Amino acid sequence: MKIIKRDGHMVDYCPEKIEQAIEKANLEVEEEEKASQVQIKNIIKYIEKLGKKRMLVEDIQDIIEMKLMSIGKYELAKRYITYRYTRELVRRSNTTDQSIKELIDGESEYWNTENSNKDAQVVTTQRDYLAGITSTDITRRFLLPEDIVKAHDEGIIHFHDADYFAQNALHNCDLINLDDMLQNGTNINGVMIEKPHRFLTAMTIATQLITAVNSSQYGGCTITLTHLAPFIRSSYEFYLKKYKKRKLSSEQVEKFAKEDLAKEITDGVQTFQYQINSMTTTNGQAPFLSVCMYLGETEEYKEELAMLIEEVLKQRTQGMKNENGVYITPAFPKLLYVLEEDNMNPKGKYYYLTKLAAKCTAKRMVPDYISEKVMKELKKNEFGEGECYPCMGCRSFLTPDRSISLGNIAKAKNYVPGKGKYYGRFNQGVVTINLVDIALSSDKDMDNFWYIMDERLELCHRALQIRHKRLSKVTSDVAPILWQHGALARLEKGESIHDLLHHGYSTISLGYAGLYECVKYMTGHSHTDGGKGKEFGLEVMQRLNDACKKWKEEEDIDYSVYGTPIESTTYKFAKALKERFGVIKGITDRDYITNSYHVPVFEEIDAFTKLKLESEFQKLSPGGAISYIETADLNNNIDSVMEVIKFIYDNIMYAELNTKSDYCQECGYDGEILIDENLEWYCPNCGNRDHNKLNVARRTCGYIGTNFWNKGRTQEIKERVIHLDNKDA
Repeated sequence: MKIIKRDGHMVDYCPEKIEQAIEKANLEVEEEEKASQVQIKNIIKYIEKLGKKRMLVEDIQDIIEMKLMSIGKYELAKRYITYRYTRELVRRSNTTDQSIKELIDGESEYWNTENSNKDAQVVTTQRDYLAGITSTDITRRFLLPEDIVKAHDEGIIHFHDADYFAQNALHNCDLINLDDMLQNGTNINGVMIEKPHRFLTAMTIATQLITAVNSSQYGGCTITLTHLAPFIRSSYEFYLKKYKKRKLSSEQVEKFAKEDLAKEITDGVQTFQYQINSMTTTNGQAPFLSVCMYLGETEEYKEELAMLIEEVLKQRTQGMKNENGVYITPAFPKLLYVLEEDNMNPKGKYYYLTKLAAKCTAKRMVPDYISEKVMKELKKNEFGEGECYPCMGCRSFLTPDRSISLGNIAKAKNYVPGKGKYYGRFNQGVVTINLVDIALSSDKDMDNFWYIMDERLELCHRALQIRHKRLSKVTSDVAPILWQHGALARLEKGESIHDLLHHGYSTISLGYAGLYECVKYMTGHSHTDGGKGKEFGLEVMQRLNDACKKWKEEEDIDYSVYGTPIESTTYKFAKALKERFGVIKGITDRDYITNSYHVPVFEEIDAFTKLKLESEFQKLSPGGAISYIETADLNNNIDSVMEVIKFIYDNIMYAELNTKSDYCQECGYDGEILIDENLEWYCPNCGNRDHNKLNVARRTCGYIGTNFWNKGRTQEIKERVIHLDNKDA
């Protein structure tokens, strides 16, 4: 028999626990009121004779109380009820001790693999986790209704980032308005930062601003190199003046100025890369940063931007040195390369940049690719104009700007009337619906499936409203760098951010996970079948979008469907499904469920078919999604990478190539580090299994992870099939 505990977890039935509980109550009563060993054994036998496969712990306790009273042990029953009530109070008032102990002891698999970009052994990370444990406890006991907590515990939904939710001031991810901050000045910790006059200074200030912004939120943030390009011209003009003063010829002036500028660009990019990877935010990790490279954002500074993109790609291809001085793949920043006519035409002026990007992807897994052409078809503002812009963090895309006609509600100093505004916008948070649980709960009854889905959607809706209401109480004073000094707004001191939560200025996300398993269970087909499975999968996605559209119209809040990058949650959902429904072949027999709309990692499919198919589902995930293909080592086959890039440009808005980039510190092997049947990483060359001496980089949820993963995610990585090998050139 299995016992379902209060937190939704299932454990084996243990009669000794019943005996111990009654004995503790026995100690509180007179001798004549005590239950004998025979009576206790009879109660246990009664429970076991019920023949239940599963029982709630509360039901067992009710039976014990009833049986004690039926044999005349009223005082004992009263003491048992008091004991039960006291235990419940302890559970409610102190849920953090064990988690804290496990974290500090460093023996918990959960904490050691909770985030593949965080090292739980490091004090800065532990401090963030300690605060997060407390926040989660407060969130569960005081801030969320019991039904939402219960649904979260049972894996029916996932209320993201409860470890930051106790503070009402924190939001998810954003696009930093770096242009406003650099061109018009800003403020960090009460220190005025004026407009820099040199590129190297601008790059240094940018890293400080990014760290400050990332420390005032919990999600990823994105900047664009376009906002740094003007300072390259400023530096060039500085060098021209310098050499003109020396009375040199115009040819010499230009030659020396260009040489000095090239050196400054190299130094500036190196400074940026070193600082981003060496700085630590209040979240106990390097800033979760994405950097956009989009030539189409500027005409005036396009030449300078191209120079900057080139240097960023070259340095990222080289990598960064590890402790042993060997170049490896860094996790940050994530690079976003926008494909457009200028850099996709082989005869175009900037095609060389795309070839550099392809080389970098083959070696270091970045950049990821955004198709300007496809994005402008999908993302149209309130005037019907297609727009292109980067995602916030790993995959969160803002919906097209609906606040254009409202004017400059963020009071940005670089606001351009009548144009869509994306930098300075943000996301309010995420709640994810488990599509697999809906399917299994329906028992393949279609009418029941849609009924349960509507119920679960409303549960997510209420949870999202709670997120929104927490933020609606915030004033600009809680994070001046965000709301007063230009990162997201230029509000007055004490001014509410309420307007920025409405009118389409910010988004709030309905996440989803497990579309494949949901469709497979309900139809017997994968959503990749081109027929019944695909049709049902698209219908499910449309239902999510319809719900968001309805909520948006009713509340003027920009709800949006979001393909959740579930990292540790994929394991949590899988375990919850097994506990609730048992092991079902092809559905719950793994330690993970499939991310968002993705083709399952174990399904054989070629790269181009996969991207084309997923593009149809990506359209229905407007709040965020990314597709990927797994590849063999393509360092000597850049032509294949270029073919994929061309396909992305014509067919899908946002995609990436997952190559392998590993290193064994024990023997110097730089091929792929493998996973054995026990889900342990090892070097195939020397057998090294020491995580401290293995550098492994894998993309797990949009970002590259380098600190290893939990059991479920590791199994998912192990089972990934190759979609593109060297034979497909």
